Amino acid sequence: MRDVVNTDQAQAWNGPEGAHWARHQDRWNAVNEGFNRPLLDAAGIAGHHRVLDLGCGSGQTTRLAALRAPRGGAVGLDLSGPMLAEARAGADREGVVNVSFTQGDAQVYPFETATFDSAISRYGVMFFGDPVAAFGNVGRALRPGGRLAFVCPAGPLLNDWVAAVAALRDLLPVGDFGTPGLPGMFSLAEPDRVREVLTTAGFTGVAVEHAEAYGAWGRGAEDAAEFLLGTGPGRHLMEQAGATARARARRRLTDHLRDHEAADGTVRLRSTAWLVTAVRPAGPSTGPAPTG
Repeated sequence: MRDVVNTDQAQAWNGPEGAHWARHQDRWNAVNEGFNRPLLDAAGIAGHHRVLDLGCGSGQTTRLAALRAPRGGAVGLDLSGPMLAEARAGADREGVVNVSFTQGDAQVYPFETATFDSAISRYGVMFFGDPVAAFGNVGRALRPGGRLAFVCPAGPLLNDWVAAVAALRDLLPVGDFGTPGLPGMFSLAEPDRVREVLTTAGFTGVAVEHAEAYGAWGRGAEDAAEFLLGTGPGRHLMEQAGATARARARRRLTDHLRDHEAADGTVRLRSTAWLVTAVRPAGPSTGPAPTG
């Protein structure tokens, strides 16, 4: 892998967390794929475009972007070796030939200047140590007039899965869910912070729109509870509790999720996000240089 500055994230996504997401890629896509069409529409991808997918994970959005640009193509960038292996396998399986995947840190990756027509991300841009430097680096990779579009979580309790975990606060050491402005899942939860970061990074025309999607978290409440508690944050919380508290937490979460079962038994939870778009100015990029 090229130079990495977000070393904690690289360790996590090449360790148990990355292995979990790679192993359960179909389930995570079922959780998040409701944002695919709004994201790709917002990016304005045309047939000849070259698209950069930031934090592409197992590559579903990268492959979909490539299909929208049959005379161009898409490049997925991610820190996670295990997830990129699944992304490449998915492209081979689906026969998507105008796509490639690269392991690296978007904050410092040495992109060629003005290479891409658009950059996209589905929940992949919240963990930068220096988001201004990261988006500045991405901006330089876009051609003048190129478009940035990404989806990031809105406030924690606007997301049903967070509310479900918060209901376990007296059983597990749930704590808060991150501080807006600091690296973490909800680092870009405040629209003013998003606008400040992107404007400082050299983008113009920043727009932040409310977006919602209901994702499928499991086949019944018990299955969804096991999946949610098997994620990295879920495992961390359960490991800090005793056997009795863990059993009670599992039962309570299962009961909570029964209220979200659809007629076919699928547990559907609302995710609330910001759909963000911005443009690289037509003149020279003014964003800060990448930092290491």
